[in-house]
Amino acid sequence: MATENTHYTRTPRSEKLKWVDHIAYLMDNQFRFPGTNFRFGLDPILGLLPFAGDIASFGVSAVLILTMARHGASGKLVALMMLNIGLDVIFGSIPILGNIFDFAFKANERNVRLLRRHYEEGKYQGSGKGIMAGVLIGLVVLLVFLVWLLWQLAEWMWHLVASYF
Repeated sequence: MATENTHYTRTPRSEKLKWVDHIAYLMDNQFRFPGTNFRFGLDPILGLLPFAGDIASFGVSAVLILTMARHGASGKLVALMMLNIGLDVIFGSIPILGNIFDFAFKANERNVRLLRRHYEEGKYQGSGKGIMAGVLIGLVVLLVFLVWLLWQLAEWMWHLVASYF
């Protein structure tokens, strides 16, 4: 039994998932504001690019979730991770306020912390192939919603600008 608990503790740091930590760090904490301890990553920087940045950031987060699900994250854990990504996508898409939100709400970091806690509590389930279809469907739904939301924002901004001319 003792070796199993050790296995769970070391698994999030295993070679298979080491790159998940690295990508989450890159997206949420890679850079530091000079003279402060406040860290940020590529996610809020990508958010400065209208539409394309939000979709790129979503794509990276989706790949991280798929990888974590494939390596044994439970269905409940994946649902919580998708909720984090959903909040990041929805609020991060709002012009200006969304950029501020992206600096503070670090969805990828939150998801890696959830994964670590999941492994430390011994809830690791082995291969997550059984939930992959559900994860893919959920991510596609989130992507469709993101595209629809960005389209609505673009239309609103177009009408706003057109009304001045």
